[in-house]
Amino acid sequence: MKRIFLWIGMLLSIGFTYAQRDAKLWYENPANEWVEALPVGNGKIGAMLFGGVEEELIQLNETTLWSGGPRKDHVNPEAHKFLKPIREALARKDYEQAQELTRKMQGHYSESFLPLGDLRIRQSFKSGNKSKRYVRDLDISKAIASVAYEMDGVKYTREVFVSRPDQVLVVKIKANKPQTIALDIALKSQLRPTVTAVGNDQLLMQAKAPARVDPPYYNQQGRDPIAWEDVSGCNGMRVQSVLKAIPTDGTVAVVDGQLHIEGATEVVLYLTAATSFNGYDKCPDKDGLDEKAISSDLMARALTKSYEQIRQDHIASYRTLFDRVALDLKDSVNTEVNDKLPSDLRLKVYSYGNYDPKLEAFFFQYGRYLLISASNATGAPANLQGIWNKEFRAPWSSNYTININTQMNYWPAESGNLSELHRPLLNFIANLSNTGKRTAKEYYRADGWVAHHNSDIWALSNAVGDVGGGDPLWANWYMGAAWLSQHLWEHYAFTGDKKYLRKEAYPIMKDAARFCVDWLIAKDGYLITSPSTTPENLFYFQGKQVSVSEGTTMDLAIIRDLFSNVMEAAKVLQVDQKFVRTLSDKLAKLYPYQIGEKGQLQEWMEDYQEVDPQHRHLSHLFGLHPGRSISPLTTPDLARAAEKSFALRALVGAKVGRLILQPDYTMAIMRTK
Repeated sequence: MKRIFLWIGMLLSIGFTYAQRDAKLWYENPANEWVEALPVGNGKIGAMLFGGVEEELIQLNETTLWSGGPRKDHVNPEAHKFLKPIREALARKDYEQAQELTRKMQGHYSESFLPLGDLRIRQSFKSGNKSKRYVRDLDISKAIASVAYEMDGVKYTREVFVSRPDQVLVVKIKANKPQTIALDIALKSQLRPTVTAVGNDQLLMQAKAPARVDPPYYNQQGRDPIAWEDVSGCNGMRVQSVLKAIPTDGTVAVVDGQLHIEGATEVVLYLTAATSFNGYDKCPDKDGLDEKAISSDLMARALTKSYEQIRQDHIASYRTLFDRVALDLKDSVNTEVNDKLPSDLRLKVYSYGNYDPKLEAFFFQYGRYLLISASNATGAPANLQGIWNKEFRAPWSSNYTININTQMNYWPAESGNLSELHRPLLNFIANLSNTGKRTAKEYYRADGWVAHHNSDIWALSNAVGDVGGGDPLWANWYMGAAWLSQHLWEHYAFTGDKKYLRKEAYPIMKDAARFCVDWLIAKDGYLITSPSTTPENLFYFQGKQVSVSEGTTMDLAIIRDLFSNVMEAAKVLQVDQKFVRTLSDKLAKLYPYQIGEKGQLQEWMEDYQEVDPQHRHLSHLFGLHPGRSISPLTTPDLARAAEKSFALRALVGAKVGRLILQPDYTMAIMRTK
């Protein structure tokens, strides 16, 4: 789960106070690391605020800024020839042979989500004294981050937000004594930028993304992991950022490529950004949008409004989303004490067992805040790190990891009353279904569409691995299309929009089911999948570690869910009765859930010994959640087996259900791969 998902890592590493209104994370020191910085965003521009005194660092992202271009077909034209030998090897339990053959059915790695750059604000003071009364906070009821401190008898404040209606990052710097602000402001980037001045108060930063960026875990001798040009003819996308400074008084000038402000009382910075990305199937270089015109136009429109009007419109727009849901868990014991603790200390004492239900309620609201900040109805979906990334070769490429992480991002969309923010993922699934049809034909000679473990903004659908370099443990997983189709059905289930179901969702769901019908094979009177992996776990067989097998529990649970949803959708639309009968017949023949000798729900067809009994994934419990084929009401024996699986996965001495609330454990998970 990449590995349990970096948003959760950010959430757990910081902590927060409570309530729907005036709910704040707050700290008494600047951030030292990226995961300690405060995230803000509008689904298009993301920023991480560190809150330094002498130098503020605001790390920037733009949601469509990725390496590469449209995915190429036929990168492994011989792949389909290996499917039959793999299945034959698995049938005779020659797992080692199956593992090696499975590598031969891989394509290219996904591309990488890239950092836009850094906004650095250096502030000069008359003395070398230390600051006093420092506070750094993020008010998630307004989506505004702030820094406040005193220096030499002057109180300075910094306020940062990213406006959804005006598509602009705003930074306001203010002093409570006149003409005491002196700043040097620079734009930096790892993308070989060109920074030029426009007049005396504006900077343009122009750059170009590489044509290819390999994942950080893939380093081949003699191969440059970063290719700035693509000899096949489609180079990386262009990007432009515009920075404008408006002081109330004092002077502003361009000095050594930076904005220099002297003797100001207030300064407002505006930043816009745009790329040439023009869709998953168009070359962002030769067929790209005009990023210069887009970013400049956004700036021109923002400057027609005052700072106060932009701020007011930002809060109003944000609250139309955030204020739809309230969750209040009463704290009858420690309210006053808990509320006075800085967020990092509050989380630490909670991890030691401190009673703090309001902190627990905030987990829910902070998750909604992150989704609002990272997802925009007209933009790209939230990726592995949401919309925030500082690394050129980000952990796991900061891609779309569709064996759980992408789906987890959007679990709060419908249940959290943010249905329109589901739209970026739904649009992405439509794109992926198009490339996935080609992959199904090329790699498996199957109908419908398929997607694997990783994807990117170009809708990559093949198994990754650079044609043999990936470990099938994670690379060769075949249920991405089937799982993602659940989101299409969930959006209908919450909205009741039959037009959407008929025109958009059902055709894609049906095609995912068509692939699964072709993918299933008969064994001992049942239907199973082969080859099959369970993300990303191993078992022992004859003393060796094995990843590729047959009929893993997760595969069959996802197919149960998909077939059931397609059958329900067809009933709603009153279509495809023959296909429904086919799915019903297949559903009845799926290999049943199995309970192992320890009372646990088995992860594999046989009760194999796990290599890692405390593995971070709980893939085989898909039927319990987010699927609906296991329930204490309808399948009590399987529900008890699922509960036992939780207990066996728990850390020694940890209570079931508290695992992801252990900060050290979660951060350790983030470092495991």
